[in-house]
Amino acid sequence: MSSSLAITAPLDPGFQPPAIFHRCYAEATLASGNAVPLVIGLERECGRRSRFETLVRPGVDPETMQHVERIVKFLLWSRGGWRLHIGGPQSIGEYIRGCFDPVGSRAFDVQVMSRVYERPFEVLVTNAESVPAAHEVSTPLGGHLNGCRIGFDLGASDYKIAAIQDGELVYSREFPWNPKGKPDPKYHYEHLKHGLSQAAARLPHVDTIGGCSAGVILGNRIMVGSLFRSVPPAKFEQAKNLFNRLQEEWRIPLEVANDGDVAALAGAMSLDTTGVLGIAMGSSQAGGYIGPVGGMTGWLNELAFTPVDYNPAAAADEWSGDHGIGAQYFSQQAVGRLLPAAEISLPKELGLPEQLQEVQSLISKDDPRAVGIYETLGVYLGYTIPHYADFYEFKHVLLLGRVTSGRGGDILVAKAREVLRAEFPDVAARVTIHVPDEKGRRIGQAVAAASLPALPN
Repeated sequence: MSSSLAITAPLDPGFQPPAIFHRCYAEATLASGNAVPLVIGLERECGRRSRFETLVRPGVDPETMQHVERIVKFLLWSRGGWRLHIGGPQSIGEYIRGCFDPVGSRAFDVQVMSRVYERPFEVLVTNAESVPAAHEVSTPLGGHLNGCRIGFDLGASDYKIAAIQDGELVYSREFPWNPKGKPDPKYHYEHLKHGLSQAAARLPHVDTIGGCSAGVILGNRIMVGSLFRSVPPAKFEQAKNLFNRLQEEWRIPLEVANDGDVAALAGAMSLDTTGVLGIAMGSSQAGGYIGPVGGMTGWLNELAFTPVDYNPAAAADEWSGDHGIGAQYFSQQAVGRLLPAAEISLPKELGLPEQLQEVQSLISKDDPRAVGIYETLGVYLGYTIPHYADFYEFKHVLLLGRVTSGRGGDILVAKAREVLRAEFPDVAARVTIHVPDEKGRRIGQAVAAASLPALPN
């Protein structure tokens, strides 16, 4: 199943956006007169449940299998869950059960979800009527600016620290580090402790600390995190409880959330609205969501692992092994991946942050090769926002992260808006893309993270 794109990615002509695939599949399925309902359910902590409905053809043709498997993959990483319900044709359910098995093609996903929820992952094959009803809960998130606060944002190439006094930014700094390759969590702890002490020295006292980090964080515990991927299992308990250790030492309220959720919080605070999808393009991709009624949904929002390209030859993710997922399209990794296609040759010893700096320097000189990279990223985003809109209800998209800095970010946004107008005019009419000012793009998450804890009564 294929459909020509109104706007092609300049450096990635094979890009196959999911929004187009699913649109074509839905049209063909309805036209076949053979459509049947399929209901996907996910259960997670505290009795929370998500439910997603679609129409499928009852057979096991390749298009139907791709349609269902990719939707399940997206739901698993956007919502999260330890139990998956597949309600519909049994043949489809058995296929998905085989994929999401400890030894199946999605073994990585199964292992991570089992680790996040600390219980074995299950797949139940049933009929559509037996999938449990949704039970979603929204809880308040941040927005507190009174008092003396420190915020931090942990990335793969640097961590950002901000000191806030009664809503005013009095100190901010980006500290370089290399956490992904460090097996001892003491490295992470000492670096963060140093940054916090630097911020504390700029305040008369510290009332609260708020932070954000890539990965899955539940109850201030790091259940899974790319920044800690080199920490061996024997030491991971230390990494898991790093933030709780800091709270015990500082003896003040400390709250940490996923960096994507804090990106969405930053947008909701700056726009004074709800219904915000936050996308942070840094060392990886972070996603966060503030729903139409405000507050946190409890969803994982790990957009770095959600599928955004169905090209069979799409780039493989180095961690999960899956192809065409967000981290390879909306991050420094995406910029580095597109360098050969742009015919930009850089020294091999340069890391991704340095490669990004070189590309952004070239853009400032109107180098067409670098412009091509950012136009390609813009095409990716323009075709992916409608895909996100199939799973999230939002009116605003906030972009943050180092990749969006400078003129490159402006090119990216302009191209994304062009795609939306040309291919998805209904989405273009109801969704607005926002970017903060330059400083906000880089440290906005640290500032928003500082607002997470409420002052004690």
